[in-house]
Amino acid sequence: MALATLTYPEAIVIGLLQGVTELFPVSSLGHSVLLPAVIGGRWAQDLNMSADQSPYLAFLVAVHVATAVALVWFYRADWVRIVRGFVSSVRQRSITEPDQRLAWLLIVATIPVGLVGLALEHTVRTMFGRPLPVSLFLILNGVLLATVERLRSRRRAVPVPVGAGGVYASTTADDPDRRIATQSWRQVLLIGSAQILALLPGVSRSGAAIGAGLVRGLSHEDAARFAFLLATPVIAAAGVLKLPELAGPAGHGILGPVLAGSLVAGLAAYVSLRFLTRYFETRTLTPFAIYCVLAGLGGIAVSLTA
Repeated sequence: MALATLTYPEAIVIGLLQGVTELFPVSSLGHSVLLPAVIGGRWAQDLNMSADQSPYLAFLVAVHVATAVALVWFYRADWVRIVRGFVSSVRQRSITEPDQRLAWLLIVATIPVGLVGLALEHTVRTMFGRPLPVSLFLILNGVLLATVERLRSRRRAVPVPVGAGGVYASTTADDPDRRIATQSWRQVLLIGSAQILALLPGVSRSGAAIGAGLVRGLSHEDAARFAFLLATPVIAAAGVLKLPELAGPAGHGILGPVLAGSLVAGLAAYVSLRFLTRYFETRTLTPFAIYCVLAGLGGIAVSLTA
C-alpha cells in the first residue's frame, strides 16, 4: 500500500469544507471524516485521521488556525474592545463596563471545553473518528438542534430578561454585546460546557453553543454572535497547541497543499460568517437540523455498503 500523502485537490476541497462547516452548525470534524469515505479510493487513504503519521491531521491543524484568523479578522473591532476591557478590568481590579464583563464571560465559558479537550480529544477522535460513529453523531446533532428549537417555541410566550433564567426578551438596545454581557456567570459556564459535546465527531461546536444560548434565553442573533466570539479562542488554542505537528514527520512535504487549503479555509470561513450573522437575525437552526439527520442517514448507508 502506498504511503498516505496530501494532494492539492484534496487540500482545496477539505479546506473549503472546513471553512464552511466549522461555523455552520453541522460539524466540521464529522464532515472531514465522512467526505473522504464517501469519495473512497485514494482520498479515503490520504484523508484518514486515524492512520499513524497521517498528514491529514497536520493539515487539519493548519486549516483550524486559518479559520481562527478569519474569525479574528471578522470581529477585529470587537476583539480590540474586548481585549481593552480585559486589560482595564485587571488594572482596576473590578468589572464595571460591558466590554470588561464580556471579556471575562468569554474566559469563563472557554475553561470547560479547554480542560476536557486537552484530556480527551485524542481518545475520543481515535475511538469515534470513523464513518459509522460520525453518522450516528450527526443524526444526534440534528435531533439536538431540532429539540432546542421546539423547546424555545414552546417557551416564547413568557419572555423575561436575560439573567433571570427564562426566554430572551428583545430589547431596543443597538449594542448586542451589551445584551450578551447581561448573562450570568452560570449561564455562560453552561453555554461553554455545551461545546464539550463537539469533541464527538459529528456534533457541532457552534451548534452546541448556539443551542445552549437559546435554551438559556438568548435570541438567535445574540446566541450566534456569542458562539462565534467563543469559538475564536477555542479554535485558535487548539490549532496553536498542535501546530508543531507540521514540523514533524506528518507535515513533511505537504507545505504547498497546506498553504493552499488554509487560504481556501480562511476565505470560506469569512464568507460563512458574513452569511450566518445575517441569517440568524431572522431564521432558526431547523434547516441545519434536517440537513444533519439526512447527512447522517446517508453516511450510515455508505458505511454499511462499503
